[in-house]
Amino acid sequence: MNLIINASEAIDKKKGGIISISTGTMECERVYLDEAVENLGKEFSHPLPEGSYVYFEVADTGCGMDKETVEKLFDPFFTTKSTGRGLGMSAVLGIVRGHNGVIKVNSEVGKGTTFKVLFPANELSEIHVMNPKEILIEDKEWRGSGTVLIADDEETVRDVGKRMLERMGFGVLTASEGEEAIKLFRQHSSEIVCVLLDLTMPHTNSAEVLSEMRCLHPEIFVILCSGFNELDATREFIGMGLATFIQKPYTTTVLREKLKAILLAKENEEALNGNSLIEQVITE
Repeated sequence: MNLIINASEAIDKKKGGIISISTGTMECERVYLDEAVENLGKEFSHPLPEGSYVYFEVADTGCGMDKETVEKLFDPFFTTKSTGRGLGMSAVLGIVRGHNGVIKVNSEVGKGTTFKVLFPANELSEIHVMNPKEILIEDKEWRGSGTVLIADDEETVRDVGKRMLERMGFGVLTASEGEEAIKLFRQHSSEIVCVLLDLTMPHTNSAEVLSEMRCLHPEIFVILCSGFNELDATREFIGMGLATFIQKPYTTTVLREKLKAILLAKENEEALNGNSLIEQVITE
């Protein structure tokens, strides 16, 4: 979406132009992949494997960019727009890196820009498609209880997340900015079992929101959510006791497994502590 919006804004509104979107597969050699990584000016955690890649390409016949602009394109807070925040292309790169992909950029002033996003292709495997009965059974395997707070400035994320969680059995509270999240947490801390906290919250940033919640309820489970990959997103939260991380956009299955893992672990710990206490009383 960001790539297409940028392409539309690069086109002269009076003269008009063309945006073309294409998809395909290609074999990528080491030289080609290394060149793509080098042009991004970013360090990847591991080299990209040679082999089959799937790609989508967004090309426009707009104003194009000079070399200096291309080199800064993915830097956080760099923007050529008077009202922009400079996070759009940084988020694009974070999503692509999170899926072990790479972006090739070709641009020339006055002639347009092409972004080619490449992802390693999965090997062919047997695919089992669940029928509706199986899906219903799976949904009933584990049910949650208590309330989950979703703190996210995107309305769509809040609405979709709320529907997912309600199907799992949770009550749901939603907040669109940091102060609202803290206020709701303060009012309902006794019933909230987990918080889904977006990385970039307006007004009060996510680290401050997490810190305030920890003061109110030190043991609360907080799942950090972001379109960036886990390494980049969690860097400033080291030592702050995050329960886990989930990359957006997430599916119901992924969200259920994350919640199930942390909440069942808590139940098991409480059960063990309860047994220890009983044994101690019997012994005494």
